Amino acid sequence: MRILIIGGTGLISNSITRHLVDQGHEVTHYNRGRTPGLGPAVPTIVGNRAELDEFGVQMRRAGHWDAVLDMVCYRPEEARNILEVFEGRAAQLIVCSTIDVYAKPASRYPITEHEAHAPLNEYARNKSSCERILLEASTSTLPVTILRACHIYGPGSAHRGHVVHTFGAKTTLLDRLRKRKPIIVHGEGSTFWTSCHSDDMAGAFLDAIGNTKAFGKAYHATPDEWLTWNRYYQLVAEAADAPEPVMVHIPVDVLARVVPRRAALVVENLQFNNIFDNTAARRDLGFEARISFRDGMRRTIAWVEATGGFEDSASEPWYDALIAAWRKGAEGIAETLRGVDG
Repeated sequence: MRILIIGGTGLISNSITRHLVDQGHEVTHYNRGRTPGLGPAVPTIVGNRAELDEFGVQMRRAGHWDAVLDMVCYRPEEARNILEVFEGRAAQLIVCSTIDVYAKPASRYPITEHEAHAPLNEYARNKSSCERILLEASTSTLPVTILRACHIYGPGSAHRGHVVHTFGAKTTLLDRLRKRKPIIVHGEGSTFWTSCHSDDMAGAFLDAIGNTKAFGKAYHATPDEWLTWNRYYQLVAEAADAPEPVMVHIPVDVLARVVPRRAALVVENLQFNNIFDNTAARRDLGFEARISFRDGMRRTIAWVEATGGFEDSASEPWYDALIAAWRKGAEGIAETLRGVDG
């Protein structure tokens, strides 16, 4: 098959590409050419996805595709553009979206594809709009499939494996764990989180290619391994060959007040339960997450170490200052109550 991947350099795209090439497909990337490709076996059409007119010209010159995978469709105008550009030039359009389109907190758990859309940030709102445009326009001549990704991690990417944590994805977390420094955990660490290795998410895309059951539909494809944040951090520490982590639990509303910019991810996402019912993806795509979080994280951290190591946690003095302030405040409250309550 002749397959175009718009993007092609991210965690999921890299995994998809490797598998498609191994299967003998003809794969082409479209991106700005700023990240090294995968060699002559995967040519790159260099261009700017945001320049819609020029993108259209380039794609019209490129010929017909058996499948187009758009991994970087972020804006509604881009969704309208790919529908116009690939009508009559592609047999299928598969677009990467996000589980962040769903309402938070959800109306029920585990979350199904029927959950209402109520995104909490601009990125997710745009993704939701893209989905609506694409699915409403899906036809027999240009069928559309949407795949919603949860948190994706794995070797590679500008995020250095994308080991997400309370304050983002910097590898300073791994440095703290190795150095036996305490780590901040939002809330009580008892809400559930789901992380998917890039190879498993790539499998969902591979299973969707040419799959008529998936035409005109949207799916999330996530592991059934639901972890509390406390357990998540324990497994990350184990994968990093670090001791049992010392966790400092701080309420989300406190984090939002004292470090609002750094706590944005927690407020908009991490504080909510992220667990999903994958019945639809299993039924129609044959999806199954095969890589356990423990094994996948061990591979990821080994890659991070082999390609530059961890970022120095000493570069974040605010982190230790926040822990000290929180502990001091808690001691002050305890002292006050001892004076009142005997």
